[in-house]
Formats: sequence, structure tokens, C-alpha cells
Amino acid sequence: MSVIKIENLTFSYPASYDNIFENVSFQIDTDWKLGFIGRNGRGKTTFLNLLQGKYEYSGKIFSSVQFDYFPYFVRDKNSLTEDVLREVCPTAEDWQFMRELSYLDVDFDVLYRPFKTLSNGEQTKVLLASLFLNEGHFLLIDEPTNHLDTQARELLSVYLRKKKSFILVSHDRHFLDGCVDHILSLNRANIEVQGGNFSSFMTNFERQQEFERRQNDRLETDIKRLKETARRTEGWADIVEASKIGATDKGYVGHMSAKMMKRAKVVEARVQKEIEQKSALLKNIELEAELKISPLSYRSERLAAFSAVVPIYDGRGICPPVTFEIKRGERIALEGKNGSGKSSLLKILCGQPIDHSGIIDIGSKLIISYVPQDTSHLQGTLTDFAGLHNIDESLFKAILHKMGFGKQQFEKDISDFSDGQKKKTLIAKSLCEQAHLYVWDEPLNFIDIYSRIQIENLLNEFKPTMIFVEHDKAFQDNIATSIIKL
Repeated sequence: MSVIKIENLTFSYPASYDNIFENVSFQIDTDWKLGFIGRNGRGKTTFLNLLQGKYEYSGKIFSSVQFDYFPYFVRDKNSLTEDVLREVCPTAEDWQFMRELSYLDVDFDVLYRPFKTLSNGEQTKVLLASLFLNEGHFLLIDEPTNHLDTQARELLSVYLRKKKSFILVSHDRHFLDGCVDHILSLNRANIEVQGGNFSSFMTNFERQQEFERRQNDRLETDIKRLKETARRTEGWADIVEASKIGATDKGYVGHMSAKMMKRAKVVEARVQKEIEQKSALLKNIELEAELKISPLSYRSERLAAFSAVVPIYDGRGICPPVTFEIKRGERIALEGKNGSGKSSLLKILCGQPIDHSGIIDIGSKLIISYVPQDTSHLQGTLTDFAGLHNIDESLFKAILHKMGFGKQQFEKDISDFSDGQKKKTLIAKSLCEQAHLYVWDEPLNFIDIYSRIQIENLLNEFKPTMIFVEHDKAFQDNIATSIIKL
């Protein structure tokens, strides 16, 4: 075991006036299983790049270990998977590759297929398996779950639980709880390291914030009272001082005036001290501003119905026939492995031209708001985007601001946004739309934990009719009124 030590780390991008990190100091043990959390855009990936020496910075980073990064960049995806893995870990034996793949429920035949033919989930698993075979290295894992279904996430969580020496960036609360023993939290004012999983961190964080809120309220009351006392005392001192004119004992009056002025100064000092105490509070509070949505009420109980529906690709059905109804007020989750047809069913419901068998009965004049899984098509300014989709620009930007967008984001091209910010753009669009039915396909990919909780609170308060796909188990458990398993 060794230590990674960060001392007075300060960093900003060349084109930016604001520091991403400023005089940050902490240390971590290389044997830890470390979960790394924080708002989108706060600097998690930047920090991983700093550990790898990719940017210049001030301060010091001490480490005696070599860092490996996931997602690993594969130079030639036409190569056989076996050759790719040997590039990642040249010293590993065949039996070691097979052992790791068996832990992740990956068939050995993937080794003899071109890497590009593997699914995104298979690519994630085989690269992580080979990276962990690099003995003595410290692995930086950046959001590995975005292409994994619920079952694969559970499997990967169990796999990581048996490993050590990694930092894991993830926004999936259930996933983090299953595989980490420390949390590295990138807060508003500092970076904090704490033992335990995400749930224990969040419990402690909320307790600390509640304690600081009570302290803040008490200090606000005290400051207001002390200021009023200081104002009255100064007023009395002025009155006493004025009474010296014509007084027979000017010395006594002057003494009383000075005594009152001294008392006023003492009260002012107390005010200043309590103001300083107050300024130290609530610096890390995550302000989860309340979001709103205005769903339309459909005239009948049933909005849509699937009867023996099967999406068809290349003349072949990709799942057994699916039959269910979407009723007013329901929030239905579609669950199943990657490739089982979940996204295809949502696209068919939204009228996209996907070949299928069976019947979909969609209610007359049903208005649907759709959040697609893919964000690669997004470009232009937020103003352009709002105009293109005929949504209220002011409301759209207000929602994004509540979801953590700073003023600088409003001037950027959307194509330059982070993946999480692109997803928030699509969700904000949907929240601006008045619809009978909200269809969301993996809306939380890349979105930070605090925004996930914010969206959960919104959906539980306004209860729109929804059908969605989401592999975040905590979100599904908190939102879904029923689950359709494919």
C-alpha cells in the first residue's frame, strides 16, 4: 500500500478565468476502492487527467503508482479482441484473461472476434478485465455503466467489490453502494474524502448540512438582534454626549457616554464574529432548486396499448411479443438486457419508422414528449435549439440554470457541452413541453447524482404519465409504478 498525495493543487484551463481547483489538498491510499462523485462540469474527468499528467498545474501530486485510464483508447478496432487485450496487458497469461472474463459473464469466443463487433457492454467488460490484470497499477475508471443494462451493472458491481486500487466515477447510487469503500466528493467549496459507501456518505453529508442550516438560522437571528442592540446603544451614547451641553457634571456625563460607546463597540465585535462564523457555513450545500412540469390530462383512462408487438430488424424479431397498456397516471419502466428491444418499442410508440409485428393502438390526438438516448445530433446555441423545437427560451434556460448550468454554458455551442450537459438539455426541453405522455429513453446517462435526485423529486411531485427505460436501479425503484420485463 502507498499514498497518492495532493498538495495545494490549482488548475484552470487556458481560456478560462475561473479555477477548476484552487489550493486543494488531500491524500488517498492506493488500496482503496474509491467512488468519485460531484456535479456535472465540476472537474471529475479533469482531475483524472491531472493524475495522468496531461495538463500543467500549480501545486504538487505525489504518487509511486502508474495510472491506467478507462475508457481505454483502442487504436485499431478491427483487431481481434485477444490482440487488443494483449496490448492493454502484455504480461497476462491466457488463463488469466479467461478467468477475468468468466467473472464478468463474457463468453470466451469474444477473444477471437474483431473488437469492433463486440457490443458496447462487452467492450466495457473486456477492457476493464484486462486493465485490472496490470499488477501494481492504479485504475482510473470514468463512468463505466453508461452502456450497461441493469443486470450487467449488478455483475460489474460484484466484480469491482473483489478488486482494489481504483477511483470510480459514477452517478449510479446503487452501483456505488455495491463496490466502493471510500467516497471522494468534489463539493462546491472543497474536495472531501470519507470512508464508507455512497449511502453512508450521503447520510453524513445531509446531517452536516442540516446542522449547518440550524447554525445558520441561529446566527442570523443573533446577528439581527445584536445589530439592533448596537444601534440602540450608539443612539443612547449620542444622546448622553449631547446632554453634556449645560450639564453641571460634564465629567460624569462624559464617562457614561464613553461607557455606552465601549458597549456598542463590544456588540459590534460580536456581530462581526458571528458574521464570520456564518460565512463558514453552507459552502458545500447542493442547492436542488425545485423543477416543474405541466403535464396535460388525457380525456380517457387508456393512452396507448401494445398488443403482441415485436420490433423486427433484418427480418428477425428481437424479443418475444410484448403486450401491455399505458394508463393515465402510470410511470412504466421497461427492463431488460441491452438489445432486448426496449428503445425500439419507445421509438415505435413515438411514430418512428421501425418495422414491427403486432398492433399499437395510440389514443387520438395524444401528445408525446420524447427524450432520446442519443445526443450526438445536438448542435447550435441554446437559443437556436429552443427556436427549433418551439419551446419558451426563458423557461428552457431557467430550467437548465436550476439543473446546474452556469452563465458561461449559455454562450457555448451545444456540441461542446459535456455528455451530462447534453442530456440535461434534452430533459429541459421535455420539461418545457406540455404533453399527455412523457417517453424517456435512458435519460440519466452521464447526469450527476444531485440532478438525478432533483428529477426524482419532480416526477414524484407532479406524477406525469410516463414510459421510460433507465438502468439506474435507485431511480427505477423510486419512480416506476410498474415494470415491464423483456
